[in-house]
Amino acid sequence: MSARSIAAMVGSLVRPEVAIRWRQLVLRITAAVLVLAALGGGLRYYVWALHHESTDDAFIDCHPVHVAPRVAGRVQRVLVTDNQLVQEGELLVEIDPTDFQVQLDDASAARNAAAGRQAAASAQVGVAQAAEAQAEADIVAARADADNAATDLARYRATISGAVSKQSLDAASTTAKRSAAGLLVKQKAKAAATAQIALARAQLDESTAEVASAEAKVRQMALQLSYTQIHAKETGRVTRKSVTTGDYVQIGQEIFALVPTHVWVAANFKETQLRYMRPGQPVTIHVDAYHGDFPGRVDSVQAGSGSFFSLLPPENATGNYVKVVQRVPVKIVFERATDEVLLGPGMSVEPTVELQ
Repeated sequence: MSARSIAAMVGSLVRPEVAIRWRQLVLRITAAVLVLAALGGGLRYYVWALHHESTDDAFIDCHPVHVAPRVAGRVQRVLVTDNQLVQEGELLVEIDPTDFQVQLDDASAARNAAAGRQAAASAQVGVAQAAEAQAEADIVAARADADNAATDLARYRATISGAVSKQSLDAASTTAKRSAAGLLVKQKAKAAATAQIALARAQLDESTAEVASAEAKVRQMALQLSYTQIHAKETGRVTRKSVTTGDYVQIGQEIFALVPTHVWVAANFKETQLRYMRPGQPVTIHVDAYHGDFPGRVDSVQAGSGSFFSLLPPENATGNYVKVVQRVPVKIVFERATDEVLLGPGMSVEPTVELQ
């Protein structure tokens, strides 16, 4: 019942002059109550505003994963569609692997050939070592023969003149010279065998390097082949899909993006609102799309205003300077999972920070 209806009812029961006074009294009391209510509401809002900061310049943010092939080729299969939720490691796209399989087979054959040459070189080292050992044994035998021949010659020469014929002495001398020459030949043969070992080992090292190079080529071709299958590096939703079966894609060409499930709020507060704002303070996040509130907390404050990191930052040292209150991005994270709703980058929110 309004004040006027109350005053009218009272006026019908009392005299006119009394009714007017009652009407004025009721109106004054009603006005006083309304003023007190307004003052109480204003005071309550003022006290609340002293401990809270909010902004409508805020949105959902994340680090999207830009999916691009690492090899060029014809797309053989596309296994996802727009806005599909995919799990980490899930196969997304297949590129025709035929050319890369051929290159891998060729690299494998080259590696096998290099391994064969390495085995032959290793065997050659063994043969050269055996030849050196044989030459060493021949030197021992030749030295024994030479020593024996030299001993016989010395004994003949030491014999009393006339006891040994000149023919026998000449034969002993010839035998000694021949034995010494044979020893020298065996020593040269051993030196040649030693040099052959060094050559065989050098060839083995070269073939070993060829095997290592061939194996690296095989690994490279295997990697190239594996790149024909594009897997999800993170759990998220497929967005901006621009590829279909039959397309020819280039290295680094973005074919779609994955929006991860882990998102946060980028709130651009005025610099005058940051005086008492600290990491860890509780936040109420109102999401416009769902008309719902979610709990969160302040994660960090950017070291610098948003305009400073823009494409064309302001240059206050030139021209006429007009002071403008800057906005500083504040990162706000959700306290609990938001799987029940779909939150994507760019969606508008209104965070309210409780200053403590």
